[in-house]
Amino acid sequence: MKEIGKRLSAEDWPFIDVTLNAFSLPTLQNWTSSRIAYVLQMIVGASDESLLDLAEHVGYQFGAKPIRVDPPFWRKGMLRLFITHLSAHKVLAAELQSHLHYRGISSFVAHNDIEPTKEWQTEIETALATCEALVALLHPGFHTSDWTDQEIGYAMGRGVPVYTIRFGQDPYGFVGRFQAFNGNDKSSLGIALELFDAFQKDKQTKNQIADALIGQFAESNSFKDAKTFMGYLEELTVWEPSYPARIRSAVTHNPQVSESFGVPERVEALIKKRS
Repeated sequence: MKEIGKRLSAEDWPFIDVTLNAFSLPTLQNWTSSRIAYVLQMIVGASDESLLDLAEHVGYQFGAKPIRVDPPFWRKGMLRLFITHLSAHKVLAAELQSHLHYRGISSFVAHNDIEPTKEWQTEIETALATCEALVALLHPGFHTSDWTDQEIGYAMGRGVPVYTIRFGQDPYGFVGRFQAFNGNDKSSLGIALELFDAFQKDKQTKNQIADALIGQFAESNSFKDAKTFMGYLEELTVWEPSYPARIRSAVTHNPQVSESFGVPERVEALIKKRS
């Protein structure tokens, strides 16, 4: 119980409650003490079987080091984006997911990311509780869905950035106050690039995007990738003291970066410019 409390209390409140609900354990709306005290109080009456299952879920093994609970559908080191959409437009959502992944954004698309054996509602709630931004694809009929408005409301309640893309349906209600893009007559790549630019400028996401792009640059699999990601680094809207060492390390350890024509020189020019 102590290990469960320690590990699960490292998460945000929404994710703690989602996890407890997934194991049929109680939750409370009002709580004034610490997260670990809350988790311990909620699991105190659980059966041994439930405790063992929950311990395994949070990664507890005897002698193992504590680890953070990370849903497997998020790519490590990337901005976590939830894409809410109607099932009829899952192909477009999947295309956006692919384009954004190349630019340091890990997107959750329910129809692609939920394992058939998993409880789909729990997986969606987990994604909503751990995402760092949400994008809604507003096609006609979006408002009539049983789930899409709730997904937007969940993200709004957590205070993460919410963007909408119009495809014949204008933003409505509270959604109307968020930044909207016109998706009509645009390719999925064009829309992805507009979103990418917005995330680079948003005060809540620009640091995650910068960190992700540096990671992508360091892991370049080709000369072309190195040049592409170098271009993104030159357009970063934030610059942290740790960036020069991380970028230079990529030149030192990845031949796809060091041998990409002109990239090492561009690295030094960028660091000099930012210093």
